[in-house]
Amino acid sequence: MYEFSRFRFDPENHLLEGDGRPIALTPKAFEILQVLVQNGNRLTSKEELMRRVWPDSFVEEANLTVNISVLRRQLGEAPDGQQYIETVPTKGYRFAVLLARPNQIQSEPVRTEERESEQAPASPAALAIAPAAIPAQPEKVRGWKWRSRSGLILLSLLAVLLLGLLYRAHWRKPAQHPIPKLQRRLAVLPFQNIRHDASADFLGFPLADAVITKLGYVSEVSVRPSYAVQKYGSQTIDIPKLAADLNVDTLLIGTFLREGENLRIACQLIDVKTDDILWRGVFDLKYDKLLTVQDEVAQKAVQGLELTLTGSEAGKLRTNPNVSPAAYEYYLRGVDLYAKGDFPLAIKMLEKSTDLAPQFASAWANLGRTYTANASFQVGGRNHYDKAEAAFARALSLQPDEIDARIYMANMFTDTGRVEKAVPLLREALKSNPNHAEVHWELGYAYRFAGMLQESVAECERARQIDPGVKLNSSALNTYLYLGEYDRFLRSLPRTDDVALIVFYRGLGEYYEGNARAAQADFDHSFAMDSSMLQAIVGKAISLGIQHDNSAAAAMLQKLEAKINDRGMVDPEAMYKIAQAYAKIGDRKSAIRWLRRSIEDGFFSYPYFGTDPLLIPIRNESEYPLLIEIARKRHDSFNASFF
Repeated sequence: MYEFSRFRFDPENHLLEGDGRPIALTPKAFEILQVLVQNGNRLTSKEELMRRVWPDSFVEEANLTVNISVLRRQLGEAPDGQQYIETVPTKGYRFAVLLARPNQIQSEPVRTEERESEQAPASPAALAIAPAAIPAQPEKVRGWKWRSRSGLILLSLLAVLLLGLLYRAHWRKPAQHPIPKLQRRLAVLPFQNIRHDASADFLGFPLADAVITKLGYVSEVSVRPSYAVQKYGSQTIDIPKLAADLNVDTLLIGTFLREGENLRIACQLIDVKTDDILWRGVFDLKYDKLLTVQDEVAQKAVQGLELTLTGSEAGKLRTNPNVSPAAYEYYLRGVDLYAKGDFPLAIKMLEKSTDLAPQFASAWANLGRTYTANASFQVGGRNHYDKAEAAFARALSLQPDEIDARIYMANMFTDTGRVEKAVPLLREALKSNPNHAEVHWELGYAYRFAGMLQESVAECERARQIDPGVKLNSSALNTYLYLGEYDRFLRSLPRTDDVALIVFYRGLGEYYEGNARAAQADFDHSFAMDSSMLQAIVGKAISLGIQHDNSAAAAMLQKLEAKINDRGMVDPEAMYKIAQAYAKIGDRKSAIRWLRRSIEDGFFSYPYFGTDPLLIPIRNESEYPLLIEIARKRHDSFNASFF
């Protein structure tokens, strides 16, 4: 340990204290301070610092400069007014104050029986850097007179011990303690249109989404995904409440104003705990330069957060020069329409973007995601799933480490009953992104298709620990239902009445709990909000069954069935819900037919099938045991392959 002025520095326990209180430093700033302190007053070159602090990465010198600036700001000035860290122009840095090791400072000067001369006690700094004093004559050591063999033996043992300690201090590498990579939790809110001009309103959410995508590649910050912040685009910002809801300590908020071809964007980066503005900036630019905004805002946010970038991360913050202004605007419009649930029009916008900019990986990834959503929720059919797979493949061929493309493609594989392809994609993504909430969630989603229910819960709960808002309004933790934990399932749903999918699932949970009246109300409300969504149609059919209007329910399901067959839709978990609805209204043959289709197309959650009360009406059907055996075999094969 070291002391200087009012500070106490303990590298082994990764602790810097000022006036007895711990001082927070980023991992790289701490490592730089450790190198400087251990080198004492010796000049430390920039090359040595870069080599020791970033041994396995290529980083720009600006990273070093930023971290030195952070240290100076945290340390302040020494009592004599000088900086603790001195810059030696073109050379490097030097720790400019005297250091002391607390464990080497004695409360009183050592007394000896015989002194050759009177000397003043050594200064703390001298004690810290002087080599251990070894007396020339063994008879005079700290006032002891060695006149016996036992004394010589004891001295020899002490000398050996001292040499051992010196060896350990000089040669042993410092203990390596794991340091969390994610130091900041950041939410980028949709940008607010000052003028509320309808022709420019579409920019608000996509601009934030673009910045989120950029910052998602920076390992030292956890950025909330776009779907988590989408709802705040039209709300009055209450910073403490919003930060608590999103579980973040930092917010990036922005406004924009468009006048013809001129655009002004203003941003602020706010530390929620201290109310400090870490960075603020205004960008005045021509509308056709809109693409540069995401890069500039992302780079300024990195500087404001005092993050350290690897060479690869820095490269991902740079603009894609192959994207024309028109292609980028189509891309932004497509992202905005996707967020609003208008998948057919979003597809048209993103197709135009990829036509104009065929090398734009993000446009291909979002086009694939939109095809998948349209195929699943709007019964878009097999054709859209095929187009989605091709779009994802194109995105990954252009940018192999495109994390969004991997996530979206894995989701599409699961939706189409190919969980054996989804799981390797996601596990590979976790190797480089172990704290990516959406990857954990999608892995849990895949596991539930295969009937690995405990593993599914573990991954989804891990995702919610990292980000409590992960997939909150676009998915549900169905595995709780499959395990029979109905109360837990209902508590996991967001408290909202304006998202059709969530209201449907609330109705399903209430139905499982035996609260038919509440379930019916929720099913009806979900259908009223979105009568084209498959889940809402299934919920309405179950609601009609609760009212014993089985003929109306059957007509609705048969119409849905014809639409699915016509378009070649594939979503085996959704097909299972159709089987449940047919079972509810007493159409056992149709229920068996859809259960077979669900299992054969890739929903083989075998443990759930044996406990689902909605399947009770068809368990005596002759074909039922054969279908359950098919599911069991694939479930066992999946278990053997991946666990």
